[in-house]
Amino acid sequence: MAASDPDKLMVKADKLTRLSLTRWSADWKSATVLYEQAANGFRVAKDYENAKIAYEKASKGQEMLSSPWDAAKHMESAAALAKDLRHWQEVVDFYRKASELYMECGRPQPASDALAKGARALEDSMSEEAIQLYTDACTILEDDGREQMAFDLYRAATNVYIKLEKYTDAASFMLRLGFAADKCNATNSQCKAYLNAIVIYLYAHDFNQAEKCYNDCSQIDAFLRSDQNRCASNLLAAYTDGDVEEIKRIAQSSVISHLDHVSIVCRSLSLRGNFQQAM
Repeated sequence: MAASDPDKLMVKADKLTRLSLTRWSADWKSATVLYEQAANGFRVAKDYENAKIAYEKASKGQEMLSSPWDAAKHMESAAALAKDLRHWQEVVDFYRKASELYMECGRPQPASDALAKGARALEDSMSEEAIQLYTDACTILEDDGREQMAFDLYRAATNVYIKLEKYTDAASFMLRLGFAADKCNATNSQCKAYLNAIVIYLYAHDFNQAEKCYNDCSQIDAFLRSDQNRCASNLLAAYTDGDVEEIKRIAQSSVISHLDHVSIVCRSLSLRGNFQQAM
């Protein structure tokens, strides 16, 4: 039983990684096995702080053994425990390190996924960092030509921007989704993203930018011929005419109700109040 004591396993593993007069090279292979056993032991004992430390050291061991995939897996385990412990900066650092290790393996999808996990964990506690993680996760997929796999990440980042009342940034991220969807020939997602951006500008009381966004997006044939374009055109016309009832009717239409979840906030536009302030 003593041999399975996680504290003793950690002590033994640490000794194997330290150089001395009698040990001229670290035995990372043996030490890593002990760190992994210790991590499991601490986890079973619900000693999550020490389990986190053990997983971090096990990750380092796997990295020293030229096994970045296993190192990344252990780093993700450490990050998940840091989340449970509410050690938010460690959540950032560990998921970023896991992502880097996955990239060493030439695996962009899990690299992006690791950043997205970190972003989701940080949305409430470190919103700005969450946005950066979402952005970097999207970039990894874009660089690999997998834009379609990033659609939910664009939407998630937009949601965080809206919570922070950074509406210009939120609309910009929707336009980024529209561009990505265009590259994937995902016309429906593309048109919904453009309409989302226009409505977000209206929600932010920026009619001029909403109109400019509409005109720019209408240069794209797929959007010009879409139901979303007609909805945006009618909505902008209603704003121009000061027709509050028409604005409310459009906001309750099926085209708006079928928008991505980011526009739940836009469907609740507080349209009458927004309209009065915009004018």
